[in-house]
Amino acid sequence: MPKAVCVLNGDVSGTIFFDQKDDKSPVVVSGEVNGLSKGKHGFHVHEFGDNTNGCTSAGPHFNPNNQDHGAPDAAIRHVGDLGNIEATTSGGVTKVCIQDSQISLSGPNSIIGRTIVVHGDPDDLGVGGHELSKTTGNAGARIACGVIGLANLNSYQLYMYSGMLVQILYTISRVV
Repeated sequence: MPKAVCVLNGDVSGTIFFDQKDDKSPVVVSGEVNGLSKGKHGFHVHEFGDNTNGCTSAGPHFNPNNQDHGAPDAAIRHVGDLGNIEATTSGGVTKVCIQDSQISLSGPNSIIGRTIVVHGDPDDLGVGGHELSKTTGNAGARIACGVIGLANLNSYQLYMYSGMLVQILYTISRVV
């Protein structure tokens, strides 16, 4: 299976990786987002890989089954509904680690060529009662985005290795 990557640029920036063992396995979404305000932020795959007019050009959430917006574990949801990522401090590094069984790196639910959008507010997961809850999760402004593309496997493996090394060194420093 291919691997994929998305680079977020701007005041909020980061790199998101997508890995799927085979077409029946869930996609593992991992990476880092920098510069978020403290709190939860909606995190979605949007329909188009078009950022010509900023994140607005990405269109609505990726929703090939024409469902209402929902939580990542809800039976009824957009394919692109990945919930929230949470920044524990303002302006720092936010780790992303999501496993999702609806998105794919191939087939009809493929996210290759679509856009990841990070929103300014929390996603209410479709249950907030706001007029936008069932379409966008009332997640607010689009503050960062990037097109999901096929990854160069050499770069992907190097980044993943360096990330594991940093985590190992951090863990060792906490123990010592």
